[in-house]
Amino acid sequence: MIVEIGHFALALALGVAVIQTVVPLWGVARQDPVLASVGPAAAIACFLLVSVAFGSLVFSYFVSDFSVENVASNSHSTQPLIYKLTSTWGNHEGSMLLWVLILVLFGAMVALSRRSLPARLRAGALAAQGSITVAFLAFTLLTSNPFRRLVPAPAEGQDLNPLLQDLGLAIHPPLLYVGYVGFSISYAFAVAALIDGRIDAVWARAVRPWTLLAWTFLTLGISMGSYWAYYELGWGGWWFWDPVENASLMPWIAGTALIHSTVVMEKRDALKVWTILLAILTFSLSLLGTFIVRSGVLTSVHSFATDPQRGLFILAILIIFVGGSLALFAWRAPLLRQGGLFAPVSRESALVVNNLFLATACATVFVGTLYPLALEMITGDKISVGPPFFNATFLPVVVPLLLLLPIGQSLAWKRGDLLGAAQRAQFAFGFAVLVTIALLAVTRGGPVLAPLGIGLGVFLVVSAFWDLGERVVSRASGAAAIWSRARGLPRSIWGTAFAHAGVGVTVIGIAATAWSTEGIGILKPGQSLTSGRYTFTLESIAPRTGPNFTEEVARFKIRTGEREMKPVESMKRMYTARAMPTTEAGIRSDGFSQAYVSLGEREADGSIAVRAYDKPLVLLIWIGTLIMAFGGALSLTDRRFRVAAPRRAAPTSALPQPAE
Repeated sequence: MIVEIGHFALALALGVAVIQTVVPLWGVARQDPVLASVGPAAAIACFLLVSVAFGSLVFSYFVSDFSVENVASNSHSTQPLIYKLTSTWGNHEGSMLLWVLILVLFGAMVALSRRSLPARLRAGALAAQGSITVAFLAFTLLTSNPFRRLVPAPAEGQDLNPLLQDLGLAIHPPLLYVGYVGFSISYAFAVAALIDGRIDAVWARAVRPWTLLAWTFLTLGISMGSYWAYYELGWGGWWFWDPVENASLMPWIAGTALIHSTVVMEKRDALKVWTILLAILTFSLSLLGTFIVRSGVLTSVHSFATDPQRGLFILAILIIFVGGSLALFAWRAPLLRQGGLFAPVSRESALVVNNLFLATACATVFVGTLYPLALEMITGDKISVGPPFFNATFLPVVVPLLLLLPIGQSLAWKRGDLLGAAQRAQFAFGFAVLVTIALLAVTRGGPVLAPLGIGLGVFLVVSAFWDLGERVVSRASGAAAIWSRARGLPRSIWGTAFAHAGVGVTVIGIAATAWSTEGIGILKPGQSLTSGRYTFTLESIAPRTGPNFTEEVARFKIRTGEREMKPVESMKRMYTARAMPTTEAGIRSDGFSQAYVSLGEREADGSIAVRAYDKPLVLLIWIGTLIMAFGGALSLTDRRFRVAAPRRAAPTSALPQPAE
């Protein structure tokens, strides 16, 4: 009965979403506040109905109701409770329902944001958001129904993919989906503004916090996915330029550009055309990622569906929303009037340059990801585009961007002093040069680019907080005045500093991977393998039984120099229901570095293949992303994001209004 309630609630939500789409849009067109006010109520009702549906599916997993096909295909009665929960979204149908739940959650949040959003903009955005909800609810009900029954019901389920039975998968997809789907609000605001005919600082103030929220969660989602692949797949790498990885990276890059572009639009009422286009493209890239994962165009541990019919349905959604919004943009954007002006040397110009570099970086990832897939579909030929291509095209774009970032953040608004900004960055630059020279001397004969990369990271970290310190110390005297000045700075300034510093920390961690070492050997208990600074000694190999798997556990003693670290265990598991093996890497952190060991195949003589790594400063990669996300979250607490921008008596950036 619970399953039928969930199915009915999902179907009812589709009807409510249609009302949310049509009625507010009609109200905006007729300037009828009563009809426009239907949007918020419909959005909240839609969220409640989809929540009931999702809760019904979760309940079915918790009680192991194998009469539900989705549960029988992706769960097992012996699974730990946490993995019964993650099984809900560890498959195509359940993850699609989670995707829709987050979509309607954002719609409800917009509906409740009455004080900070103009009524017409909110109504139009909810209508646009409702149309997306209609499309994906129809997709879920028609092609991906998670409530389909099995008759007769099997006695036992088939278990969740063992690679997904990990705590990281309880965190990674929800975070990623909040980021992906959150950009739908920026898209909805852009469509609503083009339809309504008003694009100004009020719009920029409205869209910026939603974009920042989505960007923050997408940063966390990508970071968690990267760390999950690092420790779960046993490859010892943190990024592989997999098409699905790139599918999340592209909207992140575009979202980063959008955040900076909205700042210029809010400050100077400029870059209106570009900002609207970015808002459309960012969510379009999120839809593209959904198509790549769920269309069957590639086979990956990240992908869900292989049904071509589902792929065609999502392709139709992609064409309608991307093509329709771009057509609307092409029709309305030429009517935009010129906004505010600024000097070629200014903070605004620096942000424009920032956007150009980010757009180019996004384009290189787009081409490298889509070209092999398009070529295979058209000609049948398979080519591989991997790290060499991306390193050769992506890094030359990103490195200049990072070098210019500290100077750009030091420029004044409207008209800046380039020499003065360079002088303010000279301490950070000088310190970074000293660090680079010291590393080149200490690691003489090693990789040359690694010290340069670490120097770049240090430059970003020091300049971020040096600029912040100048804002506080140079305008105050005495500890009390400095503290008062620091507390009085807008939180968005603090957030920006942390986000930029986080980029620097991640750059340091990435650069340090050049010093990673790998050791491969076949060991018996008592034998050792050395990799870099660490010596791994195999102490024992013993069997162990888990709730739904059996495993062989290899225990290693780790020494670095004369210091002995805590032992670590690495496992080879066999999941009973699916008869599928997995490798669980043994990892021991040593400051910001890690000793990493994973197992291969067992030999007939009792020995086992071992792969051991020394990973210097590798944790800084993910610590940096956490600092970035913290900066985004801190900026979101800025009071200015909770208050609507002041309305102008005579807007200079509005499209012609419809005739009364």
